[in-house]
Amino acid sequence: MSDPSDASRLFESAVAAVLDGLVEGEVMTYGEVASEAGYPGAARAVGRLLSTSGGRYAWWRVVNASGRLVPGHEAEHERRLRSEGVDVRDGKVRGMRHR
Repeated sequence: MSDPSDASRLFESAVAAVLDGLVEGEVMTYGEVASEAGYPGAARAVGRLLSTSGGRYAWWRVVNASGRLVPGHEAEHERRLRSEGVDVRDGKVRGMRHR
């Protein structure tokens, strides 16, 4: 049986590859990141990884399925996205460019 930490490292590595591929102004949902990383249905795990990564990844380029910003961090999230030219209104990303 494989070590759970091995699975965790594989997941983080796959998600990191997707996140590192996001360019300035590009926004994805947690679910899109999970699917592109090869883990469809693991949107919450992507959110958990981002919340515990200590800013290692461009967390501000990821939003929930409806485009909402990270609860409790909306101001910082909006500031970072706007600085990259992303249209944010009423706490949501508008006109997301899907991959």
